[in-house]
Amino acid sequence: MSEWTTTTCLRCAVGCGLQQHGEDDRGLVAVRGDPTHPVTRGQACRRGIDETVSGGERVTRPLVREGGDLVATDWDTVLDIIAERFETALRASRDGVAVLGSGQQTNEAAYALGKLARGGFRTRYYDANTTLCMASAVTAYHQTFGSDAPPPTYDDIPAARTHLIWGANPAVAHPVLYRWIAESATDPDSRLIVVDPVDSETAEDADRHVRPEPGTDLALARAVLAALVEADAVDEEFVGRVTTGFDALAARLPSVRAAADTAGVTVETVAALAEAFADPTLVYWGMGVNQNVQGTATARALIDLCLATGNLGPGSGPFSLTGQANSMGARVCSAKGTWPGHRPFEDSDHRDAVAETWGVTAAHLPADPGPGPVGVVDALRHGPVDACWTVATNPVAGMPDASVVRAALKDTFLVVQDAFRTETTDLADVVLPAATWGESEGTVTNMERTVSRVRAATAPPGAARQDISIIAQIANRMGLSLFEHTTPDPEAVFTELAALTAGTSADLSGITYERLDTDGAVRWPAPDGETQGGYRYLTDGDWSFPTPSNLAHFSRGTHDDLAEPTDESYPLTLTTARRADAYNTGVRTRADEADPPVARIHPKTIRAHVPSLESNRAVVESRRGAVESRVERDDAIPPGMVWLPIHHPAVNKLTLPVVDPESAEPNLKQCAVAVSPLESRADDSSRSS
Repeated sequence: MSEWTTTTCLRCAVGCGLQQHGEDDRGLVAVRGDPTHPVTRGQACRRGIDETVSGGERVTRPLVREGGDLVATDWDTVLDIIAERFETALRASRDGVAVLGSGQQTNEAAYALGKLARGGFRTRYYDANTTLCMASAVTAYHQTFGSDAPPPTYDDIPAARTHLIWGANPAVAHPVLYRWIAESATDPDSRLIVVDPVDSETAEDADRHVRPEPGTDLALARAVLAALVEADAVDEEFVGRVTTGFDALAARLPSVRAAADTAGVTVETVAALAEAFADPTLVYWGMGVNQNVQGTATARALIDLCLATGNLGPGSGPFSLTGQANSMGARVCSAKGTWPGHRPFEDSDHRDAVAETWGVTAAHLPADPGPGPVGVVDALRHGPVDACWTVATNPVAGMPDASVVRAALKDTFLVVQDAFRTETTDLADVVLPAATWGESEGTVTNMERTVSRVRAATAPPGAARQDISIIAQIANRMGLSLFEHTTPDPEAVFTELAALTAGTSADLSGITYERLDTDGAVRWPAPDGETQGGYRYLTDGDWSFPTPSNLAHFSRGTHDDLAEPTDESYPLTLTTARRADAYNTGVRTRADEADPPVARIHPKTIRAHVPSLESNRAVVESRRGAVESRVERDDAIPPGMVWLPIHHPAVNKLTLPVVDPESAEPNLKQCAVAVSPLESRADDSSRSS
């Protein structure tokens, strides 16, 4: 191929339009921003451009484990092995096969995987790595508005006067989006406020930086709402007309001072946050909120602040920052937490519609969406799951309490479908080589609900195949007539998916490949070929929400203790976050996976807790494991905290598998740790031996 091919970046969920140049004998050789793309108009970040053409060890042949080693084989052999083992597991239990998908798949591949997992295997043990990052925000949206996804769009960013970024670092995680936020915040009478215990790259630009105690975000949000009530700053007309449940919430609010003390901030700081809501305010949040045992309650508390102040409408509102490139698409398409189109799992009419489209009976479908990824691991350990299939995800590195995850996967029949060698492929019984960026056809959906095309600029290397083809081939090898062809046409799959969403709150039925070729991108809901979604739930000045009351619902959650408080044995709090030069589990961006992760620690913490640290090498230890680290003394990290990068494969040996009871998202952000010099650990080991 010698022409530039337009596509959508699959690095993060901003959805930047790219042009890519590929050569079949070399793969992708060049990438640049696409000036014709209607969302980003040529803007792109360095990471998205660089990562598409470099990094990672490709898997190019099917592999099967023989005598303890993975050896190359052919597709017929691995498909026969998979079919036999999956059929055996499913004969033992309808839940005998677990499936873990990804926010890195296209809409079409995510839909096909869910169709096979739910409509073919019939398993309730199906989920995706999107639950590890976005499930709490998703649950909060559903509980408040009756549907998933943020009400605002990118068009609202220039109109906001207050940009409140809470528990997120978009300067690192979403550079193009952050560029728009920063530009708007420099307008007259505009401001950028950041709530984050860490002095992050985003916080360095802030007009005000609020640093609560780790894990107290819900207490701080409730303090701000209490201050708004005290100041008579609640928009009573909006609350009375558009919402329900405010009086019940107000009766449960703590005092401003008590909640501020819990959060470790001053009453004056709380008052300043409350005053900021007087202007049109966008509230953005990320993993610092979601990845917590109270993640759903905290996300809802941030939404409550918008509702109470009338900050719902153009230029304002709650805007969760999506973690992975197609997390939104997985939520709409994959039958993971809801049926396609956000159809409720428990609704019989919606189940009937899905069953009819898939050519199965409603009784054939699982009764509930399952327990989430942590629950899948429990089922691998204790039953009924005998086989597991992971697609474009690396749970051995990405899930909490990773040593337990590793042991569970090692003891099961494991099929890993990926483009790259990972910690999970190393454990597999079968490895299926998949296509990646620049080698796949389909669509993706960005964090503001906009669908756009991804296109292949080059063929995948060796025997690698596109995800959607691998999924269909497994189904057909097992005799499951869910796909007409073993190499489905992505456009035909999208047409089926879009039709299934017709009339739902996430209606894609007016989107076609032809329309995307003409318009470049279309935001849902798009119920016909002419319109597309704008600000959600608002039509000609009138509000309507897909809730039983047609109103938006306030929540009632209040702060509770940390999932794992510090104590004498583990006196420090661990947090994890992204680096600018890495993403996800770092498969494509690690310089050397043998290098220890960098632990950023405040000098005061080192003096108080590791006074004998002479070199820069230490061991960070939790109740679940220990990780050798390279210590970096850093004033940006608050005293009492240890910061580690989420991308390093060793870090999640430390983290806590406790989950939010409403969303099943794990508490990846805070756990109790201790730090000791590496030299002292070596001395203790030699003495004990």
